[in-house]
Amino acid sequence: EVQLVESGGGLVQAGGSLRLACIASGFNFSMHRMVWSRQAPGKALEWVAGISPSGGIKDYAAAVKGRFTISRDNAKKMLYLQMNSLQPEDTAVYRCAAGSARVAPPWRGQGTQVTVSS
Repeated sequence: EVQLVESGGGLVQAGGSLRLACIASGFNFSMHRMVWSRQAPGKALEWVAGISPSGGIKDYAAAVKGRFTISRDNAKKMLYLQMNSLQPEDTAVYRCAAGSARVAPPWRGQGTQVTVSS
């Protein structure tokens, strides 16, 4: 059974940091590009970052480039998102997904809430 479960969200003040984690199971994690996306209330789904199966290629949305870092540990089937210099506009539900931000469950997780206060 494919499963992706995020953790690490919470409430943080502007300028602070959080590290999100996503544990994968039920599929060959090391063979899949993985992505983080986010969705704020009333706003469209936004792709945040992606990483190649080996971890050697990473790409970021312009809004987070230089502040967020995506990484993965294929041996542990874990995906991470280090978020620094958080701003109120980063407030959203963050989800990990296999392949694309727009895949349907179970290829994306339920999400973890990140709230940044000003």
